[in-house]
Amino acid sequence: MSVGTSTGPAADTAPARRERRRTDWGKWFTWVVMAWLFLPIAGMIAFSFNDISGRQNVTWQGFTLKWYGDAFAYRDLNTALFNTVAIGLLTMLIAGVVGSLLGLAIGRYRFRGQGVTNLVMFAAISAPEVVMGASLLSLFLTMNISAGFVTILIAHVMFTISFVAITVRARVITLDPKLEEAARDLGAGPWTTFRLVTFPMLLPAIMAGGLLALALSVDDFIITSFVSGDTTTFPLWIWGATRVGIPPQVNVMGTLIFTVGVLLAVINVVVARRNRNPR
Repeated sequence: MSVGTSTGPAADTAPARRERRRTDWGKWFTWVVMAWLFLPIAGMIAFSFNDISGRQNVTWQGFTLKWYGDAFAYRDLNTALFNTVAIGLLTMLIAGVVGSLLGLAIGRYRFRGQGVTNLVMFAAISAPEVVMGASLLSLFLTMNISAGFVTILIAHVMFTISFVAITVRARVITLDPKLEEAARDLGAGPWTTFRLVTFPMLLPAIMAGGLLALALSVDDFIITSFVSGDTTTFPLWIWGATRVGIPPQVNVMGTLIFTVGVLLAVINVVVARRNRNPR
């Protein structure tokens, strides 16, 4: 008696086809974009160690650390850096406080004129910097306010408040009201509830908004050029120095600013994680 050959799926001994791997183009595109963004920063850091003999720092000539020891050789560059840091810190403080209160009010309460407030806030973000700089200059001239350190600070605070408010507002919307209700049920007053419950939950967003205001202030060139007067900031000094050659100290200071910014961002992430997962 002959035994028939089974053709069922259990007896199928044909090798299974390997699934063809699909290329994750989104991941590769993300890495390409990040490389494109960080390549100029990497070049700036590398050329801060370039051993050049003149003011033209465009070709690699050797490795040296002497520019870090001679970072403050140019007095006018030091003044420009001081103005930038001072204006940036004051902008972070003022815009951080005012923008946080504005974001808290918009995200939690309903009041007359809220729609107009949102419109003005988003208009300040979407408006071209040339338009904002020209309008602020016209305002200062009309009010007979001399352009300088104060006008730069006012301009930076005005265009960064919206960024802080939007950041804090997004966090306010996601807050769990049951936590504040529980604090009030336990006898906490409005101020105690805000200090011990609401503020710790908003702190990461407030810090993120403040750091964003600081970065925008330090980075700004267009609006500052309209309202600077005789005051020079770090970006304005670099723009003026391009005509005769940028010294390596500019790359050194840029590297230090970038390093401090990264450290502040890391601290903000650590604080946010600790508040999210308290022990």
